[in-house]
Amino acid sequence: MKHIVSVNWVREHLNELTIIDCRFHLPAPDKGLEEYKEHHIPGAHYMHLNKDLSSSVATHGGRHPLPDIHELHSKLEDIGVHDGGKVLIYDDQNGAMASRLWFLLKVLGHEDVWVMDGGYSEWMKQGYPVTGEVPSHEKRGTFTFKFEEGLLTDMEQVKSQLPAFESGSAYLLDAREPNRCLGIEEPIDKVAGHIPGAINFFWMENVENGKWKETEELKERFSKLDPSKEVVVYCGSGVTACPMFLALKEAGYEKVKLYTGSWSDWISYTDNPISKIKN
Repeated sequence: MKHIVSVNWVREHLNELTIIDCRFHLPAPDKGLEEYKEHHIPGAHYMHLNKDLSSSVATHGGRHPLPDIHELHSKLEDIGVHDGGKVLIYDDQNGAMASRLWFLLKVLGHEDVWVMDGGYSEWMKQGYPVTGEVPSHEKRGTFTFKFEEGLLTDMEQVKSQLPAFESGSAYLLDAREPNRCLGIEEPIDKVAGHIPGAINFFWMENVENGKWKETEELKERFSKLDPSKEVVVYCGSGVTACPMFLALKEAGYEKVKLYTGSWSDWISYTDNPISKIKN
């Protein structure tokens, strides 16, 4: 795997890594930080989905708008992320939160960044060391800012591509649970359904028993998608679409973009079309 590493690999390279803990629970936003303070991988810093990896909610932009990229860049540099350095990210949410930061680091142009397979539970299962000590911030060098804007797309761009999605000349993947995509239920957002032309690929089906599926399994999962065509991924708020983005990259898809605001942004524009038809 190119973007996912085992806990054994992390243990062997512990002193070479800038480690970031992204544990987060949507129903209890501060629980992940409390868990981190109790114990975490030695040397790991903590980043909070709402406070570090998202910006304030506004009329548009969805429930988890992207953070201020310059501010995030500064925070990352302050905890030791630097050019040529290796970054390891973990969570305990099947890679959802870790993938969010992995994606953001890709947007900032960092190459050597990985998500830990199995998350913190797997680390604990192996009996590897943990600590409650919070490391001090320490710059280790310059983190050159390279904004990879081509990884992102917005509502206007998605709207302009609806004919392409509906004809199959490009793909729009909805990473939410099937019942949410179909509009059968919607426990979070105000409107149920999906963006016309979207194909449902539930993000949790990229993992099995808490671990990412192997590259060949992911390739098989996406085998009906032509890798020469552009793929746009979205979810409810732009978070769980990130592990879908990562999975597609693992499977060898290069033309992948994230609709950052996702469904919660799409429905904030009352004239946008909505579908409840299985595609």
